[in-house]
Amino acid sequence: MKEKCMKVVATFVAFGALVASHPAEAQNQTEQLQIVQDNGQSKIKEGAEIFRFDTFGDEQFWGGKLKLHRAIAGATLGGVGTGLTPKAALDLGLKVDVNALPDTLVQRLRAGTVDLADPATTLALLKLNAVVGVKGVFSGDRLSSVGITCALCHSTVDNSLTFGIGRRLDGWANHDLDVGKIVALAPDLSPFVELLKSAPGSEQITQQDVRKVLRAWGPGKFDAELILDGKGFRPDGATAATRIPNAFDMAGFNLHTWTGAWGSVPYWNAFVAVLEMHGVGNFFDPRLDDTAQFPDIASRFPVAVANKLGHVTVDPDKDQVTSKLPALHLYQLALPSPQPQAGVDFNGDTAKRGDELFSGKAKCTNCHKEPLWTEPGWNAHRAEDIGIDSFQADRSPDKVYKTMNLAGLFIRENGKFMKAENKGRFYHDGRFKTLLDVVNHYNTFFNLALTADEKRDLVEYLKSL
Repeated sequence: MKEKCMKVVATFVAFGALVASHPAEAQNQTEQLQIVQDNGQSKIKEGAEIFRFDTFGDEQFWGGKLKLHRAIAGATLGGVGTGLTPKAALDLGLKVDVNALPDTLVQRLRAGTVDLADPATTLALLKLNAVVGVKGVFSGDRLSSVGITCALCHSTVDNSLTFGIGRRLDGWANHDLDVGKIVALAPDLSPFVELLKSAPGSEQITQQDVRKVLRAWGPGKFDAELILDGKGFRPDGATAATRIPNAFDMAGFNLHTWTGAWGSVPYWNAFVAVLEMHGVGNFFDPRLDDTAQFPDIASRFPVAVANKLGHVTVDPDKDQVTSKLPALHLYQLALPSPQPQAGVDFNGDTAKRGDELFSGKAKCTNCHKEPLWTEPGWNAHRAEDIGIDSFQADRSPDKVYKTMNLAGLFIRENGKFMKAENKGRFYHDGRFKTLLDVVNHYNTFFNLALTADEKRDLVEYLKSL
């Protein structure tokens, strides 16, 4: 502490000397720093609004083409079918922002006097902009369209009012969200059919086929590559969908998805906003459809090639994506990793022993470098390097898996703010139920000869990150 204080004093003395000898230069540095700080704060605030509430104009797809809003409203309220009740919405993993609710409604929810079996209540929540990641468009009291935002998949709530209703936790993957079943509610999936049937050999695909694929995804999963290669299932029959990744603690390293070469945060934001959310914007990646430059693309990404998904262009005056990428990027980089608490989220004494194993006998730091918990530089490996199959890696441009950053593992291991049945499930496809299963895999694959006690110690350390 004394040494730290001396360093602080020395810094102030040096700054004082600078001011005394070069007052204009010191003033200029102070002004420049203030400009940077003001710009950063402004961009982060703007990025938060985009992350939470901006649909990038994707209502034209989810409402205009799929007519998802009609299934949400139900026949009684001008739509089709029975409608989506709040109870059904919560069961599908949708979350409600308690801070968007008026106090009177909060009190009624606490008292249990709100009808959670009526689609009209769902519409009321949408009108309050309280459903995380879902934005309703209304004509009077009638739901006329619906869009989605980044927060749908990459935010959850802390259940502070009741399960599924609480304060927003931006950047936390929603492990309860069953995206596939929600999309499958849409009355008209013909846009997906037309997209997927464009690939050779898929001409007979039907809406029922698409619903089968979507309903197989399960909670906390999404298949970003389906619209590129048309592969709904793995060779073993399991869904090809992968875990929804966290959107926090992403600063300082390169790749940010499960597999390699897709790029870092700004690439993925543009890719998702335009191709997955179906927002109105420009997107460019010749690796998806330029068969002259990349001869094997036609066989790997037949849907993308047929639909020129690597060259999506709109009038710049109509682009609702590109101008928002800088602020969105900065906000996501600023989202910190949740901090686990010793004695609550992990065993502190055991974790200390696990720390020594992590950088020693277990050889984890060979790839997971502190404090990024992934590699600085090109953080990717071939499937054979980590002892798993290459199915998902082969769906990426350079056929490798990303070295995952490990921050926040305690959330999934402990099932924090999620349904008990959705806890755990590690790796891109959730193949390992627990962290101990992950440790056992590497213990066998790398012949580490860890004892049972050492494995438990290592797990506790992983939960402390």
